[in-house]
Amino acid sequence: MKIVTETSAAEGLESLLGQNVTMNITYDFNDGNGPVPAHQHPNGGGWVADTSTVDEKAFLGPDAQVYGNALVYGNAQVLGNAQVYGNAQVLGNAQVSGNVQVLGNARVYGNAQVSGNALVYDYAQVSGNVQAFGNVQVFGNARVYGNARVYGKAQVSGNVQVFDNTKVYGTARVYGNAQVSGNVQVFGNAKVYGTAQVSDYAQVSVNVQVFGNAKVTKTPVRVPRSDGHEFIIVPCADNVDRIIAGCKYFTYEEAYNHWDKEHPKYEETTIILEALKKLYELQKSS
Repeated sequence: MKIVTETSAAEGLESLLGQNVTMNITYDFNDGNGPVPAHQHPNGGGWVADTSTVDEKAFLGPDAQVYGNALVYGNAQVLGNAQVYGNAQVLGNAQVSGNVQVLGNARVYGNAQVSGNALVYDYAQVSGNVQAFGNVQVFGNARVYGNARVYGKAQVSGNVQVFDNTKVYGTARVYGNAQVSGNVQVFGNAKVYGTAQVSDYAQVSVNVQVFGNAKVTKTPVRVPRSDGHEFIIVPCADNVDRIIAGCKYFTYEEAYNHWDKEHPKYEETTIILEALKKLYELQKSS
């Protein structure tokens, strides 16, 4: 931290005459721009660049920083070592704390709470009663709202929507144009992407990938192969069931053609495909 104060050359004379001296205070936000005109917010003492706007009702903790063209408005709280900068906005009753960075054109608003080492950037929006914490990253045009929880080392990006009571955690990733809602849990190393929709009480976990135009409302039936590849079956938006295995996204017919008799795992894979069919039919009837 570096604070610089500058006074007019006539400071001594003005002091003797009892006149006010204008003090130009600068502060270095360590963003590569060097010391810039700034002031301490009266409600909490945190530093605010003169180019930024912090509502007098907002609370800005003593170690918090707001700079660039950022806006903090309403009853928002910026605590700990949190930084809000660029064109970012923290509004309403939102709270950002810890080592959080909200930057770019990102918005955190409503009653959202963002803490830990979380990053919210680009054009991402975090709102409602969301809690985002840990080392999460929310970026792109992603929207996280409702009562969603995003934590651990999870990443939510792209044009994704994550809402309702969804939980995304672990090292899970939700990206692309995917939509995750209801009481869904996405965790472990799971990935949901493409135009996939996961809803209701489905759980997507471990190394499972759900993508394409999959439409999942129940925990996907999953069968592992001896080499570590996992096979799942998902219904899709075009009313066709598909097999997902790694980056493969096949109809039944395509799956049988791909893992044909020439394939070294033909027999095992055929058994898996047949088992998936039966398990999936049982799931649908339950």
